[in-house]
Amino acid sequence: MKKYSLETTIGIFVLICLLCVAYLTLKLGEVSFLGDSSYPVFAKFTSVSGLKVGSPVEMLGMQIGRVAGFTMDQKDQVAVVELRIGNGVKIYDDAMASIKTNGLLGDRYVKIDAGGGGGLLKAGATITDTEPPVDIMELISKYAFGDVEKKQSKESK
Repeated sequence: MKKYSLETTIGIFVLICLLCVAYLTLKLGEVSFLGDSSYPVFAKFTSVSGLKVGSPVEMLGMQIGRVAGFTMDQKDQVAVVELRIGNGVKIYDDAMASIKTNGLLGDRYVKIDAGGGGGLLKAGATITDTEPPVDIMELISKYAFGDVEKKQSKESK
């Protein structure tokens, strides 16, 4: 009888551990079964270099969402980024989205300037005013090879 009691206790302990691991996996993976607490907004960029699915979306220095996916608009030759924004966040139709770098060589994220002069942006709407990422390597190569000075000296003549 004591043997079955010990096995039952160990079985319950293992079951609780497996449930905890499953819960943590779903939480860390940001998987939701009970409905989504965000809405989609789209932004069109000429380049999305370095941006990844899952990259943060920030406004006023706080994370308000994540990048959900990418598509290509063949007609306009732009990359369309799907942003998932938290339900309580208000973005106006004159908002500006830009791709920024976290630190000098850090990960890319989308920064949104919320606007405020127009109406509210509805779910599924597109942010039209965007700014592509700055290419650090291009800037360094221009500076290193003197391309910046040549442009300045031509303008002064």
